[in-house]
Amino acid sequence: MTDTDLRADLPAHEETYKAFNRLLLFAILHVMLTLICLALAFLGNAPVFALLLGLGGTVALIAGFALSA
Repeated sequence: MTDTDLRADLPAHEETYKAFNRLLLFAILHVMLTLICLALAFLGNAPVFALLLGLGGTVALIAGFALSA
């Protein structure tokens, strides 16, 4: 490959890198939300609040990441 071919491919690689970073951040935040909800449900004895927080948090994460794209 020549240097011009590499320069032409660079924007596509940067977009893939950014998309992967966003996906990884979403996964980490969703795992944290799930662990917090499990702790609330079992240790905090608040299962209804944990369920509502889990559902609302998941919807908020999906909406936030979808709107920021």
